[in-house]
Amino acid sequence: MTNPDESLIEYPCDFPVKAMGLSGDAIEEIFTNIVRQHLPHQETFDIKRKDSKNGKYISITIILKAQNREQLDAVYQDLSDHEKILMTL
Repeated sequence: MTNPDESLIEYPCDFPVKAMGLSGDAIEEIFTNIVRQHLPHQETFDIKRKDSKNGKYISITIILKAQNREQLDAVYQDLSDHEKILMTL
């Protein structure tokens, strides 16, 4: 049986994080600002943007250079706490 505190992810690593929201809510800016708070030394981000079929929603995926699980958990928590972010993956 594996230890629940052990991670299957080896850090540091590139890790995709996706957030979704309404297209008119500046989700990309909100997302990148939150990420920059937790990864201030990462100068550039690989960002992918996808609009929903009808254009109402947008999903943004950013590849983070995650240093540890705590950093990833903090990014996900702040994204989930933001009122304009509807979902994170």
